[in-house]
Amino acid sequence: MKHLQDILERASRTRLVIFDVDGVLTDGSLYLGDDGQEYKAFHSRDGHGIAMLRRTEVQIAVITGRRSQVVEHRMADLGVQHVYQGRRDKLPAFQELLQRLDMAAEHTAYVGDDVVDLPVMVRVGLAVAVQDAHPLVKRHAHWITASPGGRGAAREVCELLMEGHGILERTLADYTR
Repeated sequence: MKHLQDILERASRTRLVIFDVDGVLTDGSLYLGDDGQEYKAFHSRDGHGIAMLRRTEVQIAVITGRRSQVVEHRMADLGVQHVYQGRRDKLPAFQELLQRLDMAAEHTAYVGDDVVDLPVMVRVGLAVAVQDAHPLVKRHAHWITASPGGRGAAREVCELLMEGHGILERTLADYTR
């Protein structure tokens, strides 16, 4: 893990953040009903962090190995436009996204929790592991959140990026007026 000043410098260069879903935006639990319907729990503070970050110049995307209507609905609710589902091999989706946005890998951040996230994490400018990530993922991360996946980790990342861009204090001050 890097020194905080290096992390903030990396955050300041970030123009796109990509989140994994299961284990990052959720705690990784998969709830399946008798009818085969899949349910996931998303933390409201993570959602608010994404909503605040959407008002900045940083674009937001998700790349997930599973396909779920719940994810589609939640991302639409949060205004996340770049949603790649059913991408067990995440690297081609990452490369497609970079090309689509005309973005360099060093201007991206990726938040992951498991080894399937590593092919993307090792290529980005800011690799983030959630607190309860696999040890190998943590080893390759520039920064590790204090919160576990699905329990505030995404909010921490959003606030880190806003801090790196020099707008966190101003953004939070808007709530105390």
